[in-house]
Amino acid sequence: MQLEILNIKGEKTGKTVELPEDIFGIEPNDHVIYLAVKQYLAAQRQGTHKVKTRAEVHGASRKLHKQKGTGGSRKGNIRNPLYKGGGTIFGPKPHGYDFKLNRKVKDLAKISALSHKAKDNAILVVEDVTIDTPKTKQVVNMMQALQIANKKAIIVTPDYDDNLFLSTRNIPNIATTLLADINTYEIMNADVLVLTEQAAKIFADNEVAEA
Repeated sequence: MQLEILNIKGEKTGKTVELPEDIFGIEPNDHVIYLAVKQYLAAQRQGTHKVKTRAEVHGASRKLHKQKGTGGSRKGNIRNPLYKGGGTIFGPKPHGYDFKLNRKVKDLAKISALSHKAKDNAILVVEDVTIDTPKTKQVVNMMQALQIANKKAIIVTPDYDDNLFLSTRNIPNIATTLLADINTYEIMNADVLVLTEQAAKIFADNEVAEA
């Protein structure tokens, strides 16, 4: 898959990069994408939900009244779940929601997601972005020049650039991530994938780091 490299003004530079077909040209496997996204979202859940059982709420342990002869139902103590302030039956307890996926499944999901973007022509390659000082407006102008200002985009860079990350964090629909950290959820969640030239060349050289 051959893509033209653009500059930050959205103009063609005359340079191209060849992205490998075994990463950007396979038949996507939607099921493994579903599993990878499900695992990512499950791992985001804190799982700290907690209610108190009848053993943990305040209240005396004495029996409210005798078992028989009152004409009413039999009761235990005031911590009975039937009473206001009593314990909760079968309530949630803290636990993790994350689950394991095999490495090959996660890799296939990521490649399938990239192939989806390639089929939708939703990948742009831009010359390496250099920002001297954190400036949100520079990134906004670049997105407008690339005609993706109103789309949800993710900028992928090979190395951490503090100025670039600071410049994008206040833009609601723009995110920046490292090539080594990109995951299936981020790829599928974005409308457009913006690769810097160096990141694209790492793909082309088949040296992409596993995330």
